[in-house]
Order: sequence, then C-alpha cells, then structure tokens
Amino acid sequence: MNTKAENVVPATSAGDYAKYALALAVVAAGIAGYYLLPESVIAPLRALLVVLAVAAAMAVFAVTAQGRRTREFFGESLFEVRKVVWPTRQETMRITGVVLVVVMVISLILFLFDKIIEQLIKLLLGG
Repeated sequence: MNTKAENVVPATSAGDYAKYALALAVVAAGIAGYYLLPESVIAPLRALLVVLAVAAAMAVFAVTAQGRRTREFFGESLFEVRKVVWPTRQETMRITGVVLVVVMVISLILFLFDKIIEQLIKLLLGG
C-alpha cells in the first residue's frame, strides 16, 4: 500500500471530453488513412501512419486527468516491481521439481480412483 495520501478524484471536465474525442478522431483518421491511401504506397508506410496516429492519440490522452492518473498508476506499479524478490535459478528448479512430483502423484491417485470406480460399475452392471 502506498503511504502517500489518496488524491481526491476530480470530476471529468468538458475539456477532457474534448481531448478524448480528439484522441479517438486521431486514431480513426490514422485507420482511415491506412485504407484510403493507394495500394502503390508501401504497406509498412501505411502501417506507420496508424502507429503514429495511435502515438499521437496517446499523447493527447496523457494530458487529461485520467491520463495523469494512468501515468501515476504505472509509475507506482514500476516502483512496486522493483521491490519484488525473484527466486534464484536453484530455487526455481527445486520448486518446479516439487510441482512435477505432486502433479504425478495426484495423477496416479486419480487414475486409481478411476479404475476402482470402473471396476465397481462393471461389477454392478454384471459385465
């Protein structure tokens, strides 16, 4: 849990709605440009147009209140990931071995239960 005080979430302003609409329009224009450009234009250049449109839309979204909260969330997420203690190779191999052994044992137990139930059903049905 983060130790800093939670910010009060401001209401979405009309300017933010306009920025959302602009971001969507930029993406739509990039996609439309991909399909409207003549086939003689090299396909990677047409794809680059879409990528640039998405990047521009993300830049417009980043200046909205929701965009700032999203950037803050990802920043805090990266901070938390740096605190993770990853297992060593030896620990990983040992845990993987334990998991494999447990899976095999449970598989054998289920196999035996299945065969017992199969024999009981054959006995009950007389076959």
